[in-house]
Amino acid sequence: MFKAMARIFRTPDLQRKIWFTLGIIAVYRLGVFIPSPGVDYGAVQMCLAQGSASGGLYSFVNMFSGGALLQVSIFALGIMPYITASIIVQLLRVVIPRFEQLQQEGPQGQAKLTQYTRYLTLGLALLQATTMASLARTGALLNCSLPLVRDDSILTVLLIVLVLTTGTVVVMWMGEQITERGVGNGMSLMIFTSIAAGFPAGIGQVWQTQGPRTFIIVLAIGLLTMLAIVFVEESQRRVPVQYAKRQIGSRTVGGSSTYIPIKVNMASVIPVIFASSILMLPGILIQFNTPQDGSVPPGWVTWLSQYFGSGDHPVYMALYFLFIIGFTYFYVSITFNPKEVSDNMKRYGGFIPGVRAGRPTERYLEYVISRITFPGALYLGVIAMIPLIAFVLIDVSQNFPFGGTSILIMVGVGLQTIKQLNAQMEQRHYEGLLR
Repeated sequence: MFKAMARIFRTPDLQRKIWFTLGIIAVYRLGVFIPSPGVDYGAVQMCLAQGSASGGLYSFVNMFSGGALLQVSIFALGIMPYITASIIVQLLRVVIPRFEQLQQEGPQGQAKLTQYTRYLTLGLALLQATTMASLARTGALLNCSLPLVRDDSILTVLLIVLVLTTGTVVVMWMGEQITERGVGNGMSLMIFTSIAAGFPAGIGQVWQTQGPRTFIIVLAIGLLTMLAIVFVEESQRRVPVQYAKRQIGSRTVGGSSTYIPIKVNMASVIPVIFASSILMLPGILIQFNTPQDGSVPPGWVTWLSQYFGSGDHPVYMALYFLFIIGFTYFYVSITFNPKEVSDNMKRYGGFIPGVRAGRPTERYLEYVISRITFPGALYLGVIAMIPLIAFVLIDVSQNFPFGGTSILIMVGVGLQTIKQLNAQMEQRHYEGLLR
């Protein structure tokens, strides 16, 4: 393993890519701590010291921004607008036939969809930046009574909106540069970096507040969760495919055997993001409709606070789990098209042994997908519920650094990056990073 790592840094091309990737990540992390112009950094730190913005609505978004949201920095929006835009463009393939045609046109169509994603990212970033600047004027952004803007003029607010929107565009550009000139998927590595940045503080807080015994329990469960995620993420159902021999001129082609790899978790972390985003809506309603003067809130706000104010209520947990399962089936159904796979196999003379080509193959693939999606959905639900159930019992749910979603993303990105490094090593040395 160490010899393989040494070979990476002895390969000039790989060494250049790695240093380029690390340099971009360092610039990204530096921008997390640079406050936006016009923001009162002292007031931000006072609000954070009060703990008014911990957990709930802010924890999920702040995780993806690497702490930049709670710092109201130039990269406060982070990569979330791009993630949201990517998901929306992917879902629009089901609604807009033109998007589905672009998806099937190969690299040129993909480039067009990427351009649409960029435009939508810019629009979402502008909308979110405007909302954030408006909330910062009153202090409602961090659930604090202090205004976070030094000057309440319209020019200052417009400057903050411009800086936050530009910060999102810069983050998107840096991610694309890593993908083109570095190692791994740039956007995924940015998310990985944002989540990993909070681990040392989270682990240290568990040690300080809960003691060494709870600290060891947290580490043990975190490592076991990591092993389980690696096992499931690498698991797949291999559907055998046989290609018949064909005569093309004087050559005989085909006759090979391969398989269709169907992963247990085909939806990745997308269903968890969907479910978390929907369950954020009650928190947003609670925040905007709770009186700032300390008076009694309306009855429906009290009801929402009781059931959705925190993640440890049984109703919240049950809905969260059911949403994840439902969104898993929904996302898999729009990303894996059995009819398209069946038609492609038939076009090139492929067939599944024991299954007729055409409609029978399509029905067989639908059956396999429905069977394999169920354990994948349960797996996602259980992983996402770990911070809500297991660690409530030891009272570290708010401080736990190994949340189900964060570990799922980190392990997935880590495996993807290692596989890419392994492929590049095999191209140059005939021996990969992993043996």
